[in-house]
Amino acid sequence: MSEVTSQEMPDPRQSRCFSFTHCSYDPGDGTARLAWRFDEGPELVEQIKFPHAPWPPEASRQAAFRNALEILHLVAGVSYYKAGLSPEIRIDQQGEAAGLEAFLTELYVNGLGEFAYVNHVDVSARVQFPVVQPPVDKTAARDLVLPERALVAIGGGKDSLVGLEMLHAAGVEVLPVSIGSSMLIADTVRAAGLPLLQIGRRLAPELALMNQAGAWNGHVPVTAINSAILLCASILYGFPYIVFSNERSADEATLIDSDGTAVNHQYSKSSQFEAAFREVIAARVSPDIEYFSILRPLSELGILQRFSAMKEFHGVFSSCNRNFHLDGPRLEGRWCLDCPKCRFAALGLALFMTPDEVRAIQGGDLLDDPEQEEGFRALCGLGRDKPFECVGEAGESRVAMAALGSNAGWSGHAVVRALQPDLLRVEVPTLDDLLSPAADHFIPPSVFARLSLAGEHDGDA
Repeated sequence: MSEVTSQEMPDPRQSRCFSFTHCSYDPGDGTARLAWRFDEGPELVEQIKFPHAPWPPEASRQAAFRNALEILHLVAGVSYYKAGLSPEIRIDQQGEAAGLEAFLTELYVNGLGEFAYVNHVDVSARVQFPVVQPPVDKTAARDLVLPERALVAIGGGKDSLVGLEMLHAAGVEVLPVSIGSSMLIADTVRAAGLPLLQIGRRLAPELALMNQAGAWNGHVPVTAINSAILLCASILYGFPYIVFSNERSADEATLIDSDGTAVNHQYSKSSQFEAAFREVIAARVSPDIEYFSILRPLSELGILQRFSAMKEFHGVFSSCNRNFHLDGPRLEGRWCLDCPKCRFAALGLALFMTPDEVRAIQGGDLLDDPEQEEGFRALCGLGRDKPFECVGEAGESRVAMAALGSNAGWSGHAVVRALQPDLLRVEVPTLDDLLSPAADHFIPPSVFARLSLAGEHDGDA
């Protein structure tokens, strides 16, 4: 760690320039190092550790990895750039970002949309990536010959477990992978009877000191960063499929601001980001790498319907984000029982399970707690903005709450009973429509044909 103290650390908001200085990879210990700096300040070095990663023998894979590493450097920089929002962005190795200016601008502006809204700052006016002519070797994608198998991002919640099971049932060889060393994630993968690849990520320690010195702080598009990490991993370990479990509900804006701009907490889980990143991979890395979401055709309620039957995971999973931080969990047990994620999980599970079954999973009954009423109103969009969290559409919450009002096991619960009159005054979707696979997707045809939902919908983005 640098010897610079928090007292000496300059406020990055006063910086004029944010520089992408360099990135490197050591095949000997499997460590990637990514570096940035504000003005002439201390270099900010992040480390990504790929355990037991073999260095590819083929020149084509080595070249593809180097391009993927540069993409990771550019994408991961958003965590540091947001600390100062410098008016100038400099790429020291100019060819690194050549041809990616539009992609990076879209990612930084939309991925920092929530950050901008909460901090009352216009990020779009500040993000100016330099435009340079790309060298030939930076734009030539490499053909790769890899066996059919998938790196599957695992988060410890219901979505990734449903995605993992769908791929496994389709006969695709899978390797679950996580960023960090969460024990909860390890427990869920162990319940699936599979090994787990845990990739380490160590943020530059100076970032915490900058926060103490007054840096901008807030939400960043973590899924985009993890996607770029797994792009590098797919080439090192030899997996042509990079699979996330992002549902179609992630496309809904969290809110529309006063200027009419859509702000989406889940931008980097959206099909918009997925499409853009796929184009970058095909053009810059390899057309043989397929990045896609296995759950894109499904709504959150459709996923919960499938998960309700996966009883072997009910005692080990959690959708509460207070479990998942790079520095470890921030609660005891698996559920905090007082956040939007816990509320939405309770509501969605209740649609397919009994009160006793939901209590056994969460350790409480949020739908019978009057103090949780305002939180459920926000989920349903009843006079409140949808929370900045990875939860289902407001329409999904409304239809679930309305259905519980007609369910003998749930209708007497305090929150369910309190919200029924308000649901009569708003639009409530049809449950059958939400449970039917209906979204466009990027699932490779050879995989989609083997999925359990292949006969239900055959869309293609």
